[in-house]
Amino acid sequence: MEMSNIINARVTFRNSPIHILEKFTFKDLDSAYESFKKHSGLNEIVILQTCNRVEIFGSTKEMNIGKIKKTWASLSGLEEVAFNENFEISSDDEVYEHLLKLTSGLDSMVLGEEQILGQVKEAMITAKEMRTSGEYLNTLFDKAIKIGTRVRNATGINKGTISVGSMAVKLAEENIDDLKTKNILLIGTGEAATLVAKSLNKRGYRFFVTSRTLQRSQAFSETVGGIPIGFEDVLSGFSNYDVLFVATIAPYFLVTYDRIRDAMKTKKTGMMILDLSNPRTVDEKVATIGGIKMMNLDQIAEMVDKNIKYRSNQRTSAEKIINEEAAVLRAQMRRLEVEPVVKEIFKDIDMKRAKELEKALRMLGETDQSKIKIIDDLTKAIVEGIISTPMNNLRRASEQEDEEILSAATKIFDYKKKD
Repeated sequence: MEMSNIINARVTFRNSPIHILEKFTFKDLDSAYESFKKHSGLNEIVILQTCNRVEIFGSTKEMNIGKIKKTWASLSGLEEVAFNENFEISSDDEVYEHLLKLTSGLDSMVLGEEQILGQVKEAMITAKEMRTSGEYLNTLFDKAIKIGTRVRNATGINKGTISVGSMAVKLAEENIDDLKTKNILLIGTGEAATLVAKSLNKRGYRFFVTSRTLQRSQAFSETVGGIPIGFEDVLSGFSNYDVLFVATIAPYFLVTYDRIRDAMKTKKTGMMILDLSNPRTVDEKVATIGGIKMMNLDQIAEMVDKNIKYRSNQRTSAEKIINEEAAVLRAQMRRLEVEPVVKEIFKDIDMKRAKELEKALRMLGETDQSKIKIIDDLTKAIVEGIISTPMNNLRRASEQEDEEILSAATKIFDYKKKD
């Protein structure tokens, strides 16, 4: 009896910055589903795509990673080598655990983040509409969504979600009157910049974004938001902005004392600078210039910390629930392997029972419906009584991955797999 493999292939923010991740996304989801259906060797497919991840979930009898990469590469116009550094692949138990962490919010950029649960649900709905998911993935996703919701409710891990990015935006709101009318600039396109951009978007602020290459800023603004602007224009035009979020990994000061001092000579109003870079890329002396309000990563992180402590405590209890649930989920997924065998055997035996019953009733010449029902029930009860114990043992054997019993049963009952 062949076991079905559940696989997950993914490129996520954990090993790919936004501008790289962008290259792996599917611009046209419908045709991505079509291609994977035709060429990847997967029987069932669910695609999960957000601005932090692109993931393929599948079930297959024969694991062929090469085919999956090839299909993905042709869809996103990449060379297959592009997958060497950014690509992760998991199978079976690892997939169940990964999906549970996803739905519970443990694998998000911001611990306990709400959005991902909805995105997983959406992905499942789309796969059902495209008719690419079946018994395996439907069961897996259905259970994972329920467990994720349970983890969130039991631990409160999503209460008071806060990241360095959203804390920085909150501080800007508290310190600047009428932020909506001000010019906001975000320097950087990495993880911290992504969190700032998401937070600005969510609260409806318009902002400019820049990075050392315009192409990177454009890719960033397409996925996360913001209006891309040239790096050189920014360096010579700091006076155009009222709020500056700096989140880069430059090894030197980008925002220098001289540049800000010159900008403030012509500027009528003050400026707030929030440096989220590590190491810092705003010269600390900038804080001594009149009209400048400055906060660095340590100060922002300290405020986030209080919040994070509460949530990290919740992480432990969330992981405990996930470990327990993963074991149950594993058993349920394995049972799916044996259910068709059980159904087929029951069906076969019942057909034989019905045939013999019919013969006996003819010989008896019995027409009284109430008597016929008694005899019918009797034959059902006998069959049920004999067959249910071996069938339950068969189910248990599949949960425990006991290949010997499974293969013996298929031989004993002469089970032929119907495709």
